[in-house]
Amino acid sequence: MESVPAVLEILQKTYLGQKGAVELGNPYKVLFATIISQRNKDELTEKVSAKLFKKYPTIRDLATAKPKEISKTIYPSGFYNVKGRVMVAVAKEIVEKYSAKIPNTLDALTGLPGVGRKTANCVLVYGYGQPEIVVDTHVHRISQRLGWIQSKNPTETESKLAKVVPKKYWKTINTLFVKHGKTACLPVGPRCLDCPVLLYCPFGNSRVKSLVVRG
Repeated sequence: MESVPAVLEILQKTYLGQKGAVELGNPYKVLFATIISQRNKDELTEKVSAKLFKKYPTIRDLATAKPKEISKTIYPSGFYNVKGRVMVAVAKEIVEKYSAKIPNTLDALTGLPGVGRKTANCVLVYGYGQPEIVVDTHVHRISQRLGWIQSKNPTETESKLAKVVPKKYWKTINTLFVKHGKTACLPVGPRCLDCPVLLYCPFGNSRVKSLVVRG
């Protein structure tokens, strides 16, 4: 699809300026912050994660903690009791099986208790700088509105996007679509008239035309 690079270049200039590389983080923090982020808003995730890493600065610290202590630390994160148990289990397995080093392969990461493809890909992209496509609700929604793919679930979305998105954009597509999804391409009431890539969006053009007809 010729429009794919054009859209991503426009979004990159709109939301990231001329900077195209994803800033790398600490794999330990990326992994557990991503677990915390499930069913949470970004603001809460950042606040809770900062509290967690201040109290448990290394994975060995987390592995020796009691699940109830973790749950209390990450409250009011959604499903904090479940996440507390999962996080301790993940930390213990990494310490015991991988000598306290966060795995850097998809198979190893998804083999950890409670870790799915999205979380694993977040670690690979944001923790290790590997070219993978992180699919969240924004990527799943926007890629279909743009007409790039038709998909029923995130795994299918990832597979199909890998075929149409040039590999050099894999690391940045999640960051770009998250920013775009919060700014213009909202789940409900998208601001299509303010969209920098409206020219390339079948969904947006159809919606704008319908608004004009109603007006």
